[in-house]
Amino acid sequence: MNTAFWALLKSMLGSLRDLAPIILVVVVFQLGVFGQPMPNLGELLIGLVFVTLGLTFFIYGLEMGLFPIGESMAHAFARKGSVVWLIIFAFSLGFGTTVAEPALIAVAAEAANVAANGGMIEQSVAARDSYATGLRYTVALSVGLAIVLGVIRILKGWPIHFMIIGGYLLVVTMTVFAPKEIIGIAYDSGGVTTSTITVPLVTALGVGLASSIKGRNPMIDGFGLIAFASLLPMIFVMAYGMVI
Repeated sequence: MNTAFWALLKSMLGSLRDLAPIILVVVVFQLGVFGQPMPNLGELLIGLVFVTLGLTFFIYGLEMGLFPIGESMAHAFARKGSVVWLIIFAFSLGFGTTVAEPALIAVAAEAANVAANGGMIEQSVAARDSYATGLRYTVALSVGLAIVLGVIRILKGWPIHFMIIGGYLLVVTMTVFAPKEIIGIAYDSGGVTTSTITVPLVTALGVGLASSIKGRNPMIDGFGLIAFASLLPMIFVMAYGMVI
């Protein structure tokens, strides 16, 4: 009990340390640059407490649950020796964590509204919902395939730099031919996929898998899955824009 309490307290202090630069910037600009008192100071302080607690419990939960379960499942798949099930799990992990990502839902909904206002799609709720849903599932599919690609890279020992360079060359090439309205959305889609749930689980999966395979270095081979999860959505969303 005492160990858990001190670990939680340490995590809370770490959260306060991480939030301190943000708080300092806001205070300096509000008081020093704008010369105005902080609006709704009581609400801001309460919100700061909630943010600190939320960040603390989130990080503590990652260390207790998500990181261990990701590594343990990677070890289990390595012991089982079933590549098919590992590929299925990798795709399901990438797809499932992305399709429900709040940031992606928000970006897809905003993109649908802009597309409707710009005359790219019909000005109807059904058309906007269809566009947003198609965009979400396109990104989720690309992330699922990206995690599969990353897992295969670990299994085969392929060098990551050649794959990433090739991927970004394809992104640059597609940017020339993709509709200009979709390019910014495609680039942003590569960022919203690296969510607070996807990143720790996928990272733990990669490190655990590389640790379980003889001849693989966790530092060299275990990381890099998130790079694929950021790269492939840009390619798939631009392709989605070309088709739509």
